[in-house]
Amino acid sequence: MGTVGSSTDGVAGERRQLINVAYRLLGSVTEAEDAVQDAYARWYGLPRSRQEEILSPGAWLTTVTGRICLDLLGSARARRERYVGAWLPEPLPDRTEWDGAGGTGPAGPADPADQIVLDESVSMAFLVVLESMTPAERVAFVLHDVFRYPFAEIAGVLGRTPAACKQLAASARRRVGAARTPVPATGRADVVRHVKEAWESKDIAALVGLLDPAAVMTADGGGMVGAVLRPVEGGARIAQYMVAIADKAPGLELLERTVNGVPGLVAQRDGVVMTVAAFDVSDGRVTRIWAVRNPEKLRPWAWS
Repeated sequence: MGTVGSSTDGVAGERRQLINVAYRLLGSVTEAEDAVQDAYARWYGLPRSRQEEILSPGAWLTTVTGRICLDLLGSARARRERYVGAWLPEPLPDRTEWDGAGGTGPAGPADPADQIVLDESVSMAFLVVLESMTPAERVAFVLHDVFRYPFAEIAGVLGRTPAACKQLAASARRRVGAARTPVPATGRADVVRHVKEAWESKDIAALVGLLDPAAVMTADGGGMVGAVLRPVEGGARIAQYMVAIADKAPGLELLERTVNGVPGLVAQRDGVVMTVAAFDVSDGRVTRIWAVRNPEKLRPWAWS
């Protein structure tokens, strides 16, 4: 097919794919955008003759973005140790749910969050599992199992042999564990709707019935807003905590909205999103709640 390195349009067209890869690797829209910007800066910093030697700019950009993300993941552990409370991935809105309301919605169309495909590989449950992996495992697993890149290409990102990359992906797969049957979207939505109704009516008994006895609720305020610093464990304790929050925060409006591709809840006051809650559901009950309150992580949800 010849060289395609001279195609500026082709290079620019890789941006969406790169943002999708970087977000799944980093769990942060902001960091994903920065990583992709850095990769493009390196591309445009190459002499024209070097660009023309590269037969697949997309593969080159993916390799560079992967290496940048690998470096960021390597330093993330130290940064997370300094983080106040639990660290959760940045939640993503589904813009189509907001645009119908008078044309307003989360931040403008240029926002990188709008370029991220919402599927099971960005669900909060999946991203939290990714956090348990080593940086190399996460890169190998995401690139191979999610984006179907061959191990020969992943080897160029990790600086290891294809066989070693295959082992890393297999190790990561074991962390994910045997995938249970996904709860249909309608089933998830029904449970989340019932949680919303019970929360609004401050019905502790109803909430306890909707929560698995061993449920866990994790909140991320980043030290910037009030949030419980340790996970709340047990359905009864979570129900009491949720009602206590409702008592302390009059005027909050709860909305059923898609969060990272699955049904969730958004709490807003005076049109400003204050909390985004994601849920994991099994056998008709909520098993996990992830509540993101850190304003910096809610920028994709900010009104334009």
